[in-house]
Amino acid sequence: MSGQAARRSACRKPRSAMLTLVRSGAGIWWRLDGRSNVEKGKARLTRSSGNVFRDLGFAGEDAEHLAIRADLMIQIEKAIKSRRLKQAEAAKVMRATQPRVSDLLRGRINLFSTDTLIDMLARLGARVRLVTRPLRSSRVG
Repeated sequence: MSGQAARRSACRKPRSAMLTLVRSGAGIWWRLDGRSNVEKGKARLTRSSGNVFRDLGFAGEDAEHLAIRADLMIQIEKAIKSRRLKQAEAAKVMRATQPRVSDLLRGRINLFSTDTLIDMLARLGARVRLVTRPLRSSRVG
């Protein structure tokens, strides 16, 4: 490595791990550290547990919370698209700023709490209903 390349490498700040929801015509996937495995040519198929966050190694409770927030974010995006709102218009309706709406539409899940997302959905005119179910069916007997 040349001296100049070594100096540039030493000056770089380490990138923090960031999980981003990515949507395209091919579907929805999660991107870690700004790149997807598909883009890097390292795609590998693994059977899912049903929760992408658990599959990525997040602890059980954290994985469930992230999955709920991701579902809420997807519903907000659908509501904005169905009403054909621009980001500034959506921000007014949701009582947020345009940059905040941009973060939401870019999948920046780490910036939003469940409560905030539920409030945004309600302001868009959606009803939010929480449905719970047991993890495993347990039989008494």
